[in-house]
Formats: sequence, C-alpha cells, structure tokens
Amino acid sequence: MAMDVAIARPELLQVADAVAREKMIERDEVLEAMEQAIQKAGRAKYGHEKDIRAVIDRKNGEVRLSRWTEVVEAEPVENEATQIPVRIAQKIKPGIQVGEFIVDPLPPIDFGRIAAQTAKQVIVQRVREVERGKQFNEYKDRVGEIINGIVKRTEYGNLMVDLGRAEALLRRDETIPREAFRNGDRVRAYIYDVREEPRGPQIFLSRTHPGFLAKLFAQEVPEIYDGIIEIKAVARDPGSRAKMAVISRDSSIDPVGACVGMRGSRVQAVVAELQGEKIDIIPWSPDFATFIVNALAPAEVSKVVLDEDGKRCEVVVPDDQLSLAIGRRGQNVRLASQLTRYDIDILTEAEESERRQEEFRKRTGLFVEALDVDDVIAGLLVQEGFTTIEDIVTVEDEELAGIEGFDESVATELKRRAQTFIDKRDTELDEKRREMGVDDVLSEIGGFSPQMMVALGEKGVKGLEDLADLAGDELIEILGTEVLDEETANAIVMEARRRAGWLGEEEDAGEGDGNE
Repeated sequence: MAMDVAIARPELLQVADAVAREKMIERDEVLEAMEQAIQKAGRAKYGHEKDIRAVIDRKNGEVRLSRWTEVVEAEPVENEATQIPVRIAQKIKPGIQVGEFIVDPLPPIDFGRIAAQTAKQVIVQRVREVERGKQFNEYKDRVGEIINGIVKRTEYGNLMVDLGRAEALLRRDETIPREAFRNGDRVRAYIYDVREEPRGPQIFLSRTHPGFLAKLFAQEVPEIYDGIIEIKAVARDPGSRAKMAVISRDSSIDPVGACVGMRGSRVQAVVAELQGEKIDIIPWSPDFATFIVNALAPAEVSKVVLDEDGKRCEVVVPDDQLSLAIGRRGQNVRLASQLTRYDIDILTEAEESERRQEEFRKRTGLFVEALDVDDVIAGLLVQEGFTTIEDIVTVEDEELAGIEGFDESVATELKRRAQTFIDKRDTELDEKRREMGVDDVLSEIGGFSPQMMVALGEKGVKGLEDLADLAGDELIEILGTEVLDEETANAIVMEARRRAGWLGEEEDAGEGDGNE
C-alpha cells in the first residue's frame, strides 16, 4: 500500500545535504523544513483545516503524505476535519482507543510552480530560523566581550555591524559623540546584550558602556587580565572624561602605575580608541571616606561627612578648589558620584564654617528660650554636644555637673527646667492633636510622642485605618529617618493592619482557598 502512494526521490536528500553543508546546519533540520513545505502544499490541495503530515524517508528520499484523524470521546466532535468519534472509528478500525489516530495515506503531490515556490519559501524561512538559533546560542555567552566588526550599513544613524558569523546593532546613542563611521570601516565594540526578538536574535553593541573601557584596559594591561589588578568601578562621560577605580591583589604592584604604563603608553592606547576621552585612574579603598576623596581628584578635600545609610556625603573643600572639585558642567562631581554610588554635596570651608555658626546660633537660641538661661550657659551646652532639650533630661547628673563652670545644683536646676519645658510643650501638642482628631490608639501601637502625633495628623493620618493604609517608607517620610528605621516602621504598619482586621481576613481567605 505504501509504495502506491510514495515515490523515491533521492534528489531531495542531495539538496538537503547541499543546503546543510552551505549553511553549516544539521541535515535533519533541512529535511524537517522540507517536510513542513510538503505539508503546506498538501494542505493547500486537500484543505487547510485538515491535519496533513509529510514524512521524508531518510534513506531513499521517499515522500509519504497522509491525513491524520484523532479519535475522541465526544459526539458530535469539536472539529470534523481533524477528529472522529470513537464509536465510528471502531467500525473503521476495530479496537482503536481514544487519543489514537486513524492515518489515511494520500497520493503524492505533483508540485506545480506555485506549490514549488511556496515550498522554497518555507524551506528558506526554516533554514533562516535554524541559523538564527545557532547565532543566538553562539553569542549569548559572549555578553561582556569586545568584538571587532565591519560597518555594513547605516539606518537612521544606527550602525549594522557584520561580525562575520552574525550581524549586530550599534545604536547611535551607544556610539561616542562626534565619531562617524562609514560603510566598510572597522569598528570595535562591547557586546552588552543578546536578546531573542520576533525577527530573530539581536546582538546589541556599545562603545559608551563602562564595561567597554574596563575590557580595553584588560587587553592593554596583562596584570588585569591575570587578575592581579581588579577594576572595582568605572564611571564615564563618553568621549569626554572617565574615572576608573582599581585595586591590586599584590602589594608589590602599584595598580595605578600598571594601568598608566611606561610614559602613559597603556592608558594612551585606550584613550586613542575612545576618541581622546581623558581617564582618571584612582586607587579603590574599602574605606568610603578615603575612596570619595580619591574619586574627587584632582581636587583636594579637607573633610568628608558620611551618611552610610542614606548613601549621601558632604565634602568640604578649600575655597580655591571648589570649581575644580565640581568640574566643568558638574562633570567631576557627577563622575565621582557614579563611581562611589554616593550622592556628593560639595561645600567650601567658608560655607561650612558659616553653616556651623548658624547651627550653633540656632541651638543656643533654643536653650536660651527653653531653659531661660543666658548665652554663655546655652553656648557651653551646645559645645558639649547637646542638641535637644530631651538630651538634657536623659543625661546623667554627674555628666552635666562635670561641665566646666557647672556644679550639681546647676545640673539639677537645668534638668528641672528642661523637664518643665517638655511637659508644657507635650501638653500643648497633645491638645492640638486631640483638636485634629488623631486617635489615642496610634500612640498605643507606635509609641509615638505628642510631636509625632501632630505630624501624623497634619498629613491626614488620624485613625487606625489611615495608619494601616500607609507603607513603611511613607511613615518614615512623615516622621523622619532620625526617628524611625525601616524595620520599626514596617512593624508598626503591620500591627495597625492586624488590629484593623486586614491581615486576619487575608489569612482566612488564604485558608479557605487551600481547603477547596
């Protein structure tokens, strides 16, 4: 029966071999593409809705075409073209079960011109897909490498780069400003992404990526390639300026000197590739204050005040170093900030001194007013590090009495006045809070002071539901990071939600779902 409906076609195998050799893909993949093409032609002849399948014999090129019909339980069937009820199927083929197929052989197709053209398109398309799959697998593990290619064509300023085995895209915003490439030019770039897209895998190149600069140095400096020197961070303003932080694993090798090279030969090779981009090479340090000072080079720094939690820092520089520290259009401080991952605020010594005096005046004024003392006593308290009235109440008597010019009676009187001021202020704030309608339950949950309760009321947080509706970071925003940390804020919000019955409902719902 099979021989009646099949014709041996050894030439199909020869064609498959030729295509496989030329495109460097598996012979089986080409034959599968041919089978799909014959299937498509078969469906065009016998009906697109039918399940027509083609098989090419791998030994003699024989083509078998058949129609497959699935045996199903349901009657009537969902799709008459591809399904048959089991009752009727068993009459045709006794003993057949649900889920099996009735296979009817079909006569071979005599390819007409249109059918042959369609088959060719399907085969070309399938071969292209296989090729692209190979490309993706070849390049997906090469992200982070530098690659050489030739500019093939330009599309709206974006360059299509021929890599030999594949084509890559170098977008206009990934090229260094003012550099121009023409068709046929050689280009070096960094593979920063390889993605599967509807039109096939895309290889994305960049010449502005920080990794490009790091990899160029790895090519020029053997110590980096060998892992003796490590590049810890790179910040770039492409085509203009860059900063690179390096550290040496071997104390006898100077990391900065190795990267600069004899008479700057190594760094100059990288600068030439990057269109004259000036590169500052700085030593990395695990101590962030030292690292920030190094990152701001060539400017000199007098003082650094770090806020490690907020990733911020204040840098004080001599008055004549301000413009150098900031750099042209803020470039120096911007790159230093990118390199260290800290927000850097720069002050001159004069500005810092003025700000310190302003703070001193403000705190002195607070103590003069609250404690009803003169400027001298208030000034002494500020100099000793007292910043709030609460500090005076909580400090030990001996410590307060030990301040120069104070004794026990002065210490006792100051603490009494401080307590009186706090009590009076808290009473007033408590009244204000009640007038606003802020519920006592908030203080129970969070242990909030009257001052905090007023702050919550001003932001419209007055009851349990309002507090439960906040996120932890919103609560911190209202009350300030010096009052609450993230963990405490989240715990307070969760407790409010529990008391409001929100979590109970969710848990019940969760249990209900699980039981179903």
